[in-house]
Amino acid sequence: MRKKSTTYAPLIVEDPMPEKKFDLAHWQARFDALRARHHVPGAALAVLVDGEIHELASGVLHAGTGVEVTTDSVFQSGSIAKIYTATLIMRLADEGQLDLDAPVKELLPEFETADAEATRTITTRQLLSHTSGLTCDFTYDAGRGDDCLARYVEAAEGVAMDCAPGTAISYSSLGYNVLGRIVEVLTGTTWDRALKDRLFEPLGLERSMTLPEEALSYRVAMSHLGEPGQYPEPAPAWDLMPRSAGPYGRVIVSAGDVARLAQMHLDGGTAADGTRILSTGAVEEMRRRVVDVPDKWTVSSDGWGLGWTLYDWDGVTGYGHDGAAIGQYGYLRVVPHAGVAVVLLTNGGGARELYGALFRELLAALADVRMPDAFEPPARPPVVDFSRHVGRYERAGVVITVSERDGSPHLVYEFVDGMKDFSPALEVDLHPVTQSVYAGTGAGPSFSEGYMPVVFATLSDGTECCYVGMRVAPKVITAS
Repeated sequence: MRKKSTTYAPLIVEDPMPEKKFDLAHWQARFDALRARHHVPGAALAVLVDGEIHELASGVLHAGTGVEVTTDSVFQSGSIAKIYTATLIMRLADEGQLDLDAPVKELLPEFETADAEATRTITTRQLLSHTSGLTCDFTYDAGRGDDCLARYVEAAEGVAMDCAPGTAISYSSLGYNVLGRIVEVLTGTTWDRALKDRLFEPLGLERSMTLPEEALSYRVAMSHLGEPGQYPEPAPAWDLMPRSAGPYGRVIVSAGDVARLAQMHLDGGTAADGTRILSTGAVEEMRRRVVDVPDKWTVSSDGWGLGWTLYDWDGVTGYGHDGAAIGQYGYLRVVPHAGVAVVLLTNGGGARELYGALFRELLAALADVRMPDAFEPPARPPVVDFSRHVGRYERAGVVITVSERDGSPHLVYEFVDGMKDFSPALEVDLHPVTQSVYAGTGAGPSFSEGYMPVVFATLSDGTECCYVGMRVAPKVITAS
């Protein structure tokens, strides 16, 4: 196992903005009104500004019981969990326990992919930045034991790659589970325990956990599902994810605790009591751009760092992450020049619309940020040559069929193999935005505020692909 003392460029500290007073009564009223307008049963909001975290709550945790959301309520954060895993990895790099540029195979001899060359070369840095080529949606229930991540990594051995390592960004939950297993090997404990020992406890995160039985001690948000434009009903189950989903998708948290994690990153790696969690260099390295993102709409991203999604709001830079569980959605945005972080956790309904409306107002008022308008086709769509995109695209668990139906662009998004029962096939009409970007209808709030972004691109190795949900699906059949 190769170890390395990692060095980083110095952290650049920007001049802070003048203080902007947070009007709690005003923002509570806006929060309540927008939550109701977008049919979100319940939500929690945390705002870090001027060094202080303000916590707000609105609605109900469970539409069936009517129990109200409070500021100490906990929600499933979905893929926001990836930021916790990335922070753990960077702490281990700080300690000299791993080299981000060494092959993963050196740390995990059991690590295998469907491609021998990829197995030999994939690095921890590529896993962090979603440039490893590993696919996303490999869901495998490895049981409830402490060996669940080890078993998950072994089970992923033959899963097809989305693309060759280093050729593109393709969002990868599988990759973050591999990172979770690296944490276990280097710390000699479970990912869950390492997270408590190395992040939750030193940061004083008293409402953060990873296991469902731990959540029962708190006020827990129930998941809700339903049709757009109306209040959803409680889901049949609170959480369908196995324990092995932890590093990529299950940290159960209050909004305030997410804000406290963000505050540590804003404060150059130190906790509120002065405890150093990360070096300033590691903090800066996490938010330095590694790769540009062709799909700039699904998670509002312009690029990706080591864990962080990166944003460019008309020249104002920021970072954050989105998360989705079954019927629960979370959003984190950080604006470093203003010292502002905003966290929204929800339990269903039009969560994406609530995020868009609320964050546009908050970030404009507190950080002079103008977020882009919701993604949608232009009033006067361009004339496109769609025939070059027609064909079949595949990635692990998903088949995308692109065709012209009744003379108009159309897409069928179908789950197959181990994911075939995840959701019915999506029938999507495509409206051109540019020659390679299309706005799809009927996909629901997971992808955007109204339309699903569909992006056609050519990777650096010449592979034609279709991006849906930030995942690469290579073209396997071209229509004749």
